[in-house]
Amino acid sequence: MIVAGIMSGTSADGINVALVRLASSQPMWSRATRPRVLDSSNLTFKFVAQAEYPYPKVVRRAVLQAMNAAQISVADLARLNFLLAELYAEAVLTTQHRFRLKVELIGCHGQTLYHQGEPANFLGRKLAVTWQTGEGAVIAARTGVPVVSDFRPADMAAGGKGAPLVPFLDYLLYRDRQIGRIVQNIGGIANLTAIPAGASAKQVIAFDTGPGNMVIDALVSHMTEGRQTYDRDGRIARRAKVHDRMLVSMLADPYFGLRPPKTTGREQFGQQFANSLVATGIPLENLIATATECTARSVASAIATCADDAREVIASGGGVHNHWLMRRLRELLPDLSVSTSADFGIDPDAKEAIAFALLAHEFVMNRPGNLPSATGARRAVLLGRSTPVY
Repeated sequence: MIVAGIMSGTSADGINVALVRLASSQPMWSRATRPRVLDSSNLTFKFVAQAEYPYPKVVRRAVLQAMNAAQISVADLARLNFLLAELYAEAVLTTQHRFRLKVELIGCHGQTLYHQGEPANFLGRKLAVTWQTGEGAVIAARTGVPVVSDFRPADMAAGGKGAPLVPFLDYLLYRDRQIGRIVQNIGGIANLTAIPAGASAKQVIAFDTGPGNMVIDALVSHMTEGRQTYDRDGRIARRAKVHDRMLVSMLADPYFGLRPPKTTGREQFGQQFANSLVATGIPLENLIATATECTARSVASAIATCADDAREVIASGGGVHNHWLMRRLRELLPDLSVSTSADFGIDPDAKEAIAFALLAHEFVMNRPGNLPSATGARRAVLLGRSTPVY
């Protein structure tokens, strides 16, 4: 079947749609059968196409304002839930038409507005919570295609952190009997999947390494008064000077010292964090260079902790287009080969959307989509909520 994966990342810059051809010999989902463990021996996987659709500026502004907001109208949150679903549906229909393919299933991650992987006190209970918005019923109604959405809550209900979920795809794509690999995604937040040579699914390690592009993007937007939202090719960072004391301070953040499984996001490294940097009065160009170096060093440090037998680093996400960041990673990891997922036939900008296409397929095949070794869940569980077409 052709499955469309929809992803809107923590950078909130738009919608990624990936089309994947998936086939499996096992029967479709049944309530009478228990979920099976991860087994890709009968799974046929082929990446077909990818397309990107920027959010309209007014929508991106509304999404960023809603993320981690201390106060926001409930009515506006409800409207945003339906509005994003309309945009997701339009993106799928446009992609389907563009590539002349008929989508049979949609996996929609939705836009994360809040993610708290660690339990915290709320009204007398300790809770870990997450919220991805984009109404599945609207997507199904507009496209005429069944939708699987809300992938993270089931893992959290089983004691996991709800993230990262992309390691499920990483393991299927990149495991090798002889070669240990680190799969490094650099989106708004950076995260890695460590796959030892000949590893079983239980041996995979995955976690968020810290900020990816998020802090850099926020500083660039501040410096250009919104005219530019990212450091194209790393040009600003390349010509500016790293502020050594600020870099030491940033790398001293307690998050970097936590042991995996762990997850972070805009709650920790978002606009408030960027504003605190701006308030120091350090020239913005130097702050951008410092934030870029922080990303490079925190990623390299994380890789070093789990690269015992690794020989290759395979990067993906928007960060691979930051040539200066990629150069620094190669300089910091001289003993490892650093390539991108494009070298393996996967568009670096499409990998997360591909992952949620795969997770939707696994849901309807009644197979778990989480790796407990990555998320910290007590067990493997079905991920997602199904919305049929009536």
